[in-house]
Amino acid sequence: MTIRRTRRTRRAALAAAATGLVGLATVGVHAPAEAADTTTTFTITAAGGLSISAPTSVSLGSVTSGTTSVSGSLGAVTVTDQRGLILGNWTATASSTSFAHSTDSTYDIGSAQAVYATGSVSGDGGAAVGAGGSLAAPVVAATRLGAGNNTVTWNPTVTVTLPTTAVVGTYTATITHSVS
Repeated sequence: MTIRRTRRTRRAALAAAATGLVGLATVGVHAPAEAADTTTTFTITAAGGLSISAPTSVSLGSVTSGTTSVSGSLGAVTVTDQRGLILGNWTATASSTSFAHSTDSTYDIGSAQAVYATGSVSGDGGAAVGAGGSLAAPVVAATRLGAGNNTVTWNPTVTVTLPTTAVVGTYTATITHSVS
């Protein structure tokens, strides 16, 4: 009799367990009686603006009279874009004044005699080297097409063709880098 009860008890327990599993499966199929949605948002604000930096002064060196050109690096020029825009495109340009002789403006050398070459561009993706060229008019130094923040750097070279009438003295120009 003890064996029969044990078998019956086991059968009853198995039947109850099976019924319970079926009940649980049925409960999982039903939609909840109530639900509450939460709309969740966040905001990203600009970390900063669009800026450009370049060395404050540089010497292209010294050459002897009769030399046909002087050339040198201007040093690192960096554009920093912290606007975080979807269309975070920008264009950097370079322009120059004439190279003024230190004592006699008769011997100034025009900005058309200066050629700007960007060189390679490094930094965040999407940046490209500009065409460069004669500084008689502003030239494109670099451009970027893309989204989000970025930092791009290049080290341009300027070559000034010296006229045969160039005389001894110091020549000074201001090369301006702009970004927009």
